Amino acid sequence: MAKEKIINEKSLEFLERYLNNASPTGYELAGQKIWMDYVRPYVDEFITDTYGTAVGVINPNAKYRVVIEGHSDEISWYVNYITDEGLLYVIRNGGSDHQIAPSKWVNIHTKNGIVKGVFGWPAIHTRNKEKEEPPKLDNIFIDIGAKDKKEVEKMGVHVGCVITYPDQFEILNKDKFVCRALDNRMGGYMIAEVARLLKENKKELPFGLYITNSVQEEIGLRGAEMITQTIKPNVAIVTDVCHDTTTPMIDKKTEGETKIGDGPVIAYAPAVQNKLRERILETAEAHKIPFQRNASSRFTGTDTDAFAYSNGGVASALISLPLRYMHTTVETVHKDDVENVIRLIYETLLNIEEGETFSYFD
Repeated sequence: MAKEKIINEKSLEFLERYLNNASPTGYELAGQKIWMDYVRPYVDEFITDTYGTAVGVINPNAKYRVVIEGHSDEISWYVNYITDEGLLYVIRNGGSDHQIAPSKWVNIHTKNGIVKGVFGWPAIHTRNKEKEEPPKLDNIFIDIGAKDKKEVEKMGVHVGCVITYPDQFEILNKDKFVCRALDNRMGGYMIAEVARLLKENKKELPFGLYITNSVQEEIGLRGAEMITQTIKPNVAIVTDVCHDTTTPMIDKKTEGETKIGDGPVIAYAPAVQNKLRERILETAEAHKIPFQRNASSRFTGTDTDAFAYSNGGVASALISLPLRYMHTTVETVHKDDVENVIRLIYETLLNIEEGETFSYFD
């Protein structure tokens, strides 16, 4: 398994379709339907909840439950204020980056469909060269070509409409995947591929496996917080993205050193259960899967924290995919890392026995 090619034509087509679809925080349904359609042949049943988290289940009657998890939502904006002149001011829905906004096209989601717009910005000729204003949340604005507020409203745009970027999937230099929302629809993609491989390789697991695509991570791990109370797992292996820190303007003394192409990143943090993490490390070494290490401080900032501290404590670990340019429209990952995260989760599952507590006292 360690050296086999994983991504095939069908799975790459799914990835492209899944990424190109917009799934902003709180509005993930369309993406979840795409994900569920792909996963359906590889699972026994689905669990869904009120806010849109989707879970494919293998062996649903098993008492011992293992979660593999990614989150489905992407950062976005909300329309917050409409001027009399027909321009839109915004607030964040997740950690959207104000500095990349000027000159970007946007999709404004309305009941009647997409309304196109652009983040406008004063021309270089008109700006004060001695004291240029940088893009800030209070000065970036969207122009949808309306002459006034009444025309904006006639176009179906109102306060509360959610806004996404239309940037779509590209492959850079044959083996780099580039798109908005790789954070963290790559996670949903990778756990879906684990489910596919288990089915295709006819692997029988001694426990229930819950392939969990959570919503609302970007605004505080909320989807994972909800679904873990429903699943009540014994073990949770979470996958998200982390920073490639080798590009300019990043301080490695602060951020650590991780790099795309060098393998999955295994996290060290209080929320990461040490014995489960060691099992993952041992699995990587046994199967010659390259890996990197990263230390978090008080929290991982991922759904790992939500699972770990739920239900009286769930043995949880984090396997991250290194990524460049997080929360931009050109997030970039290496194909080899994607395949190796899939391998590592897959092989780790085959190395977990039913009933293991991972307790430090056992």
